[in-house]
Amino acid sequence: MNPALEQKQTKLFELLSAMGKVLVAYSGGTDSAYLAWAANRVLGADALAVTADSASIPESHKRDAVDFAHQFGIRHRMIETKEFENPEYTRNDPNRCFHCKDELFNRMNEIGEELGVSTIAYGLNKDDTSDFRPGHRAARKHEVRAPLLEADLAKSEIRALSHDAGLPTWDRPAAACLSSRIPYGTQVTAENVKLVDRGEESLSQLGFRVYRVRYHGELARIEIGPDELAKALDLEMAGTLVKIFQGLGFQYVTLDLAGYRQGSLNEVLPSEPATDFRILN
Repeated sequence: MNPALEQKQTKLFELLSAMGKVLVAYSGGTDSAYLAWAANRVLGADALAVTADSASIPESHKRDAVDFAHQFGIRHRMIETKEFENPEYTRNDPNRCFHCKDELFNRMNEIGEELGVSTIAYGLNKDDTSDFRPGHRAARKHEVRAPLLEADLAKSEIRALSHDAGLPTWDRPAAACLSSRIPYGTQVTAENVKLVDRGEESLSQLGFRVYRVRYHGELARIEIGPDELAKALDLEMAGTLVKIFQGLGFQYVTLDLAGYRQGSLNEVLPSEPATDFRILN
């Protein structure tokens, strides 16, 4: 292992050790999976990984989170969150992520009181600080720790450390909640995010690895990773996509020729947000 990287991991372990007991907000993505693994390695049963059982989380991600925790012996709990009952969340303005994380951390605080755990941690990393992330405001509100950031770890370094640790999440594509597929100003509902989930699951079954289904009412706008775009442009595949998405209830099916890029629905936002980090979806 690179000595500088090993030093950062040692610092992370020291930070976690000093916490004594911790709840880790764990989505199953690369960052939170590595943090949950590290907390388990350092604290054992005094670390609990907590995953939101929300309509906004793809069912496949929930399954992956459960499987990963089981594989590495990580204490894990799924908890129901109720952000869809909050009109401030469902109206879907650029602060949507704040209300989602606020709900999650409220629920985690309740678990902390139940178990006698006062520290919550989540997987914010060094690279995330250049992005508009209202969820970080919720973390500040609830005094949630960001050990990966405190250890000065960037995304590429977390991937490298995950690879060295034998974690299957080391090369997992970037992920975001399903609500991020709904344009700002369009109400987020359990129904339209479920529709997106079914569409993205279909893309996975077709062998695509990097993709997003952007919901525009009767229209589905499909983004495919640049490396896989040629496959999607094949006429036979295009016909398959039309059949699948019209079968889901979309009237029109489009393929975005720019391919997948993080935060395409954020392109309508001001280029320099005044306070929060920038969202990547």
